[in-house]
Amino acid sequence: MLRKANLSVSFAIKSYTSNEEAVMHILFIAPSFPKYQPQFVRALASVGAKVTGIGEGPVDSLTDELKHWLDDYEQVSSVCNEQEMVDTVRRIQQRGWVDRLEATIEAHVMAAVRVREECGIPGLTTKQAWLCRDKSTMKEFAREHGIPCAQSIAASSVEEVVNFGKKVGYPIILKPRDGAGASATWRVDKERDLEHAMHDTGVIHGHSIAVEEFIEGHEGFYDTMIAGGNISHEFISHYYPNVLEAMRTRWISPVIIHTNRMDAPGYQEVKDLGRHMIRKMELDTAPTHMEWFFGEKGLKFSEIGARPPGVGHWDIYCAANDIDLYQEWASAVVHGSCPGTLSRNYSAAIINLRPTQDGHIQRYEGFDRIQEKYGEWIFKCHLPPPGSPTQPVGEGYMANAWIQIKFPDYDGLREILEDIGQTLKVIAT
Repeated sequence: MLRKANLSVSFAIKSYTSNEEAVMHILFIAPSFPKYQPQFVRALASVGAKVTGIGEGPVDSLTDELKHWLDDYEQVSSVCNEQEMVDTVRRIQQRGWVDRLEATIEAHVMAAVRVREECGIPGLTTKQAWLCRDKSTMKEFAREHGIPCAQSIAASSVEEVVNFGKKVGYPIILKPRDGAGASATWRVDKERDLEHAMHDTGVIHGHSIAVEEFIEGHEGFYDTMIAGGNISHEFISHYYPNVLEAMRTRWISPVIIHTNRMDAPGYQEVKDLGRHMIRKMELDTAPTHMEWFFGEKGLKFSEIGARPPGVGHWDIYCAANDIDLYQEWASAVVHGSCPGTLSRNYSAAIINLRPTQDGHIQRYEGFDRIQEKYGEWIFKCHLPPPGSPTQPVGEGYMANAWIQIKFPDYDGLREILEDIGQTLKVIAT
């Protein structure tokens, strides 16, 4: 039975009886958005946890399905408002024991850590979270532990940026110290081109940013699920093209593809690099997402997060490996282990299909041909209806139309993706 309050709303928590004392109680931040977030709640409920959601939307905005999986819900004005979150969590603790507080979105990680520490809840530490959020500190830590990465500094003045460019040579990269993906990230090819980037990043006004050597090469990522300090599952994916180019170029239909050739000799170095970083960070039970580059200067660590990858990429892993990765994560959190086995039966990918221009979607061309040729391998597809407003290219891989697809052979899937990108057009006016 639902009950409402003004700012903090909840529905009645199920009572804890003596027989239920061993059931783990998990607080989960932002259970309803983005749209794949409810899968984490579903998975926690499926492995026997009691789940309290803490989110910014009113209780009436939750779907009936999500309400079914949740035992309780609290509304806050912002899940990043640390004091409000502390007050909310303490109020929940007064009603019953809390075992864990989980956040799966990068922007929520630091707030969640500070709330845990204030409220005495175990989990990711401040040091671990800061290493995952602050790009400059992260690379300093990597270098200290023999992990190859781009030269970098934290800069808060024009002079520091200019001197770094002169030292390492151009191009250089300017980006927020706590940024995600390619958001507010600049590649600067010459010193005379610095001004716009320094205004946009705020360094010209004294804002501290990360400045890095530009590494030429192919970009990919290494993801894991860690349970009790052990890597239970690991995955490797590739960007085509690299993220910065993909988020700046309209005519490209960018792809993220997960390989099922994990035992190929060329991947051993990537796995060794990722495992070494995870050991040095002393991560216990968490998903990880580690970006890397490979080019003329060899394999280089880029950054790591103690959270799942974005754009619903776990759905790719689930389809490729015949597994419920959300449930594997939930089992790690609640029971300390991941019982499933990855099949490696498929490679799988998402392809983003850009509108021909900003405006409104008018029609699609070529979808029937794609459906006829590859329909059996398409497992998710999002085509906004005609009349829908377009989203800017830089908004990411799920901003407009997209297709998720799997295929038994990695090279074969790459050929299919190229055909889809050339055939399926999103016409906008």
